[in-house]
Amino acid sequence: MTDRTMENSPQVYARIGGVLYLMIIALGMFAEGFVDAKLIVSGDATATAGNIIAAQPLWRLGTAANMLVVLCAVPLLLIEYVLLRPVSRNLALLAVMFNLVSLAVEAISKLFLFSVMAALENADYLTAFEPRQLHALAFLAYKSHGVAFNIALIFFGCTCVINGYLIFTSRYLPRFVGVLMQIAGVSYLTACFAALFLPAFFELISPGILLLPFIGESSFCLWLLVKGVDVREWGNAREAQLST
Repeated sequence: MTDRTMENSPQVYARIGGVLYLMIIALGMFAEGFVDAKLIVSGDATATAGNIIAAQPLWRLGTAANMLVVLCAVPLLLIEYVLLRPVSRNLALLAVMFNLVSLAVEAISKLFLFSVMAALENADYLTAFEPRQLHALAFLAYKSHGVAFNIALIFFGCTCVINGYLIFTSRYLPRFVGVLMQIAGVSYLTACFAALFLPAFFELISPGILLLPFIGESSFCLWLLVKGVDVREWGNAREAQLST
């Protein structure tokens, strides 16, 4: 498909974006909602290490799912830019810049997930450290991934706020989706700053506050899949932008 055809068919972008977003949500739920919930024991490095060693294929699947999330998010970033730039090219570009930083940090954070298995199965480590020390190192790697992921989500929260505003003012996407995306962004910012700097407060608001980003992102995902964009309004917005 040529670039000209794609430019004149925003629905193509919308459908592909919806599929990518659905994959990101599904993979994230599997990695964090299933694998982590099944294997990670809060505050117990030895029990966590035992679970991971006993279910290595599952842990590796979870790590692969985490990597696929980042891979799917890169083309989705481009699609969101193409769909939303008729509203404001500068704001859409700003959202892309925040998202790029978020994805860069998130990609680097996955190194810590690989470090978990390296600490538990590397023969050199097994001879140099006691089992409890290795368990602590593996648990530290997992916790470090969480810290880096929270930092990444702070930048992504900014992306959600900007994209939510662009959706709200677009006229070719529903305003309620824009509001929900902005709420999702503020929720990410609140939850991640709390997790990093106010852990006691985070314990009070979690996991309830994390439901809001799920609702916001799911609404955008499903709308792109089922309805897409109002092609006429998207075209009008694009023509108005080109004429200025």
